[in-house]
Amino acid sequence: MYSISVIIPTLNEAAYLPFTLERLSQRQFVEIFVADGGSSDETPEIALSLSAKVLDCPKGRARQMNEAARVATGDILLFLHADTILPKNWENRIRSALASEYVCGGAFSLRIQGNSVGLRLVEALANFRSRIFLMPYGDQAIFVRSATFWEMGGFLDVPIMEDFEFMRRLRTRGSLCILPERVITSGRRWEKLGVLRTTVINQAIILGYYAGISPDKLARFYRNVSCAD
Repeated sequence: MYSISVIIPTLNEAAYLPFTLERLSQRQFVEIFVADGGSSDETPEIALSLSAKVLDCPKGRARQMNEAARVATGDILLFLHADTILPKNWENRIRSALASEYVCGGAFSLRIQGNSVGLRLVEALANFRSRIFLMPYGDQAIFVRSATFWEMGGFLDVPIMEDFEFMRRLRTRGSLCILPERVITSGRRWEKLGVLRTTVINQAIILGYYAGISPDKLARFYRNVSCAD
């Protein structure tokens, strides 16, 4: 049976992490790493109390995930956001997907917490993009064979778009499997800025990436527009 290493990058995620870790408990052949980037809240203590292994890492999601992947022992790596809850039987669905030698990785379909029509539209577009263009994002819980991950050199050390860039490369390694089961991710980003504004910002970042704007500049732009009143 394939063993799975779950890697969760965190920075002050005490409010969400318990719900995420609850779905991971008491699973066979599964290890859990919380790669913490210097939280000032109780994130590390919560992770330890819920049987996760905590790593102190340099801040930056790509760096944190790479650091945890280096010590992970699983045949499969699952990269999970701290505010995202996996579906039931997630581990067997991943193992079944990767039982095919032609499948190199994949992700789950997306559900966003919240009741607005705008969020349902965002979900629909995200799931359409994933299935048709095979471009899931990090909040969909990306999984990949450990050997493939290291053959690719892991995530690029960039401050933004690390998941997007990684999936572009992974698609060249084999087939991707987008599982129909949905992860449930927090709607906090959309609640903070509004669905329309968040969507416009996200698309601007993607267009900037394709236009060759450096990830450092894109990250500064994202921080500025996300924090603006």
